[in-house]
Amino acid sequence: MKSIKEVTIYDLAKKLNISAATVSRGLKDHPAVNKDTKQKIFDLAEELGYQTNKFASNLRKQKTHTIGVIVPRLNSLFMSSVLSGIEKVANNAGYNLIITQSFEKEEKEKTNARTMFNNRVDGLIVSLAYDTRKYTHFDPFIKKNIPLIFFDRVAEDTPSTQVLIDNFKAGFAATSHLIEQGCKNILHITGNLTRNVYRDRFNGYKKALEDNGIPYDEALLIINDLSEQAILDCLTNDVLKRENLPDGLFVVNDASAAFALTIFKEAGLKVPDDIAIVGFNNDLISRVTEPAITTIHYPGTEMGETLARIIVSHLEGDSDLKYTGTVILNTELMVRNSSLRIK
Repeated sequence: MKSIKEVTIYDLAKKLNISAATVSRGLKDHPAVNKDTKQKIFDLAEELGYQTNKFASNLRKQKTHTIGVIVPRLNSLFMSSVLSGIEKVANNAGYNLIITQSFEKEEKEKTNARTMFNNRVDGLIVSLAYDTRKYTHFDPFIKKNIPLIFFDRVAEDTPSTQVLIDNFKAGFAATSHLIEQGCKNILHITGNLTRNVYRDRFNGYKKALEDNGIPYDEALLIINDLSEQAILDCLTNDVLKRENLPDGLFVVNDASAAFALTIFKEAGLKVPDDIAIVGFNNDLISRVTEPAITTIHYPGTEMGETLARIIVSHLEGDSDLKYTGTVILNTELMVRNSSLRIK
């Protein structure tokens, strides 16, 4: 395999027509270098795939035995289970993890990616932020042949391995179950439809309605950031004030489903008699509410273990990511009392 030449500060200095010392200071965010020059240095460094030399020069051709992981947020039971699965397999294979969260922001995700690159991770595992639109911050990894795997929320136009579930099938199953329980006016609360997970679940929802002869109603689709405040606002200020209340709710995570259940009960509605509810993820909260929430089991730990096995196998030379492509894991509808109208 042809070796890839390391980009140095001298390469950056030559292209920018400034001194190597200025480039070095700029990369360290030194106050002596003006803002515009710093930006030019950072932009060119990213474009050319420059990596900060934090290690001895003889480390350049060796492994660091670290795998980077970027997730949208750490305060998620699903993400915790994924990380647990990754760490179990990676640690057993002699790899450590560097874990960061984007806080659902593209700019933070870019910073995290740059940090991972400069720390010379052997591979990178990513689930995209809520508002990420461009994926160029992953180009340096692709150019340097650093293995890149996306999971759950994936970059569909980026050449990479992906591990996910069939969100269309899961959305179809959740909605079909509500219809089987007699629901015909089904509210769907979801996130940013440019993200594959939310778009595919929504398309499954629409297909289930279509297959059962129920017209799709735009008024029954609510898109927000799925925060508690967003759920509270859309239900109390909109849905509960409607003359024709929904008789079913399919919402794309269990935390939102549990909060919605509480709001409906406080408004005097009976679950599932007045409104049947289906969530998503099979988080612990779905099992401790009253009634317990019907949900889609999302195999987080299995996903994490799969991610780690794929990337470690590639790094150890046992397989090649070029031939892995997309891995689809199975899901399961977990039926509980929040949706059971027909006993």
